[in-house]
Formats: sequence, structure tokens, C-alpha cells
Amino acid sequence: MKVIHVIKPGILTTIQDRGRWGLQANGVPVAGPMDPCSHRLANALVGNDPDAATLEVTLVGPELEFDAERVVAVAGAEFELTSDGRTVPPHAPFLVAAGAQLRFGRRLRGTRAYLAVEGGIGVAATLGSRATHVISAMGGIDGRPLRAGDELPLGESTRTSGAVVGPPRAPIVAVPDRQARIRVLAGPQQDYFTADALDVLQSAPYMISNTSDRMGFRLDGPRLTHARGADIISDATPLGVLQVPASGQPILLMADRQTSGGYPKIATVIAADISIAGQLGPGDTIEFVVCSRREALGALIAQERALMAVETREA
Repeated sequence: MKVIHVIKPGILTTIQDRGRWGLQANGVPVAGPMDPCSHRLANALVGNDPDAATLEVTLVGPELEFDAERVVAVAGAEFELTSDGRTVPPHAPFLVAAGAQLRFGRRLRGTRAYLAVEGGIGVAATLGSRATHVISAMGGIDGRPLRAGDELPLGESTRTSGAVVGPPRAPIVAVPDRQARIRVLAGPQQDYFTADALDVLQSAPYMISNTSDRMGFRLDGPRLTHARGADIISDATPLGVLQVPASGQPILLMADRQTSGGYPKIATVIAADISIAGQLGPGDTIEFVVCSRREALGALIAQERALMAVETREA
């Protein structure tokens, strides 16, 4: 079996596929990539299925050694990348030779990068997914971030000829630089807040606090006022929802969110902007803008078309 040897793991490098969708009713969290668009783009660039497992790299990247020659791509946050001392580009497929080391250097922009290897990371699936959920210690390698000395099994290469390499592509979603404008749709519990609450939400940027993680971003900014109390009967917590506890400071729920919650939710990040939010980290700021359903659908359609165009070319 061919493997990748982990020499240095980085700060928080985890194995992620698209997540455990469909099990939330049984209390099983989804997990998956914080930036789904970059995860899918990296897989497309090496010819993988969109659900193949990648490595999600956070803030400080790993050093890896490859047992076998593989086509690799890195998408999302911009890092200085080298393969055996040779600079390699982001957002482009490149070849890593057998015995070569791939190193993530200085981070230039964004928070999370996605490393895809042709054939995918071949760890065993848990409840139908390889995604790591650290809070429940599920998926990936023992439900934890990578450690030095780990060996990551590789799926079978599907290449039938030479290396599939090419020039860098523009990212599907522009990587934010410490701040972002995020579009939201009102609700699902807008009526639990005062009439001016959506205006307040849009009145000034919110800063992501240092206590934030993959489960959710705790935000510091204009206080939102409840009209009917800060508690509701617990219900489902969608990806990107803004729940608001009694403090009036919203919490943006992300990939590792709980399956249900008892705080009212004033708005939800549109699907096309989840990947932008996923590239933010502690100390970064978010400006929320309420948009129409038509705008939300149009943005998602445009993003899907761009991804499908890459997947078609690389197939």
C-alpha cells in the first residue's frame, strides 16, 4: 500500500471529504470542509471525484513525504509551496515524485488550503464518510488532526498515461484578506428579534473572536436585540446559520456545528458565500449584507457552473 508520511503535521491538518450528510436527525454532525468550493476544486484539478478525501490545512501547513509518484493540487488559502525545494503553484496540478517531500511554507492569504492527491486519501470511512470530526473523535485517523509519524494511505491512481499537469487556474472564490463581505438571507427566526435587528446586523463589521473554531465563529460587533426571548425549542442548525444567544452577539455555525440548537437564528449565509466565510479566522472581520433569494440562487448557479467547467476539462 502506498502512503504519505507526515513529517510535520501543521497546526490543524485534518482529513475531510464532503461530510456525513443525511444523519443529522440521528445526532450525527456533518463535518466536511470549511471551504467546500476549494475542496472540490482541488479534487477536480487532479481528476478525483468531488467526494474524495483531501487534507484541510489550517494557518500553518504540513511537511509530507510521498511513497509513490502522484499528481497533486492545492486550492484555497495561498501558501508558499515547494516539492523537494522546487516552487510549485497553487490552483494547478503538479507532479510529486516518489520519495519527494512537499512542504507548506509561509501563508500569504486566507486561512485554509485543501491538498488533493490523485486517488484521494484512502482512510476507512465512518458512517459513510472519511471526514474528521474532532469533537466526537470520528472519521479521518482516530477522529483527530494529523500527527508527526502518521501514514496516510493513498487510493488507487486512475492515470493511464503521463502526468496531468497544467498552468494555475484562477480560484473559483476569491480568497479574502482578513475581511469579507458575506451575503445572508433573513431567517429562519427573524420574528424573534426587534424590527431593526437586520439593519443592526448590517450596520458595522463583526470580528471573529479567538474562541472560534470549526464548530462556529463567535462574533463581536453590534448587539442584536431579542423581541421574544433568547431561547426556543431546539431545532435543526443549518450550515452558515447565525444563532443569537442572550448576549446579542451572533455565532456563525460552520462545518463541525451541532445538529440542533436552542437559540433563535436571525439569518443564514447563502451557499455561494460559505467558502468565503470558511477562509476567515480569528481576528478577521465580516460585513453582513442581506440579499434576495434571486441573488442567492444566481450566485450559486454561477459558482456551480464554474466548478463543473473545471471538472469537465479535467475528467
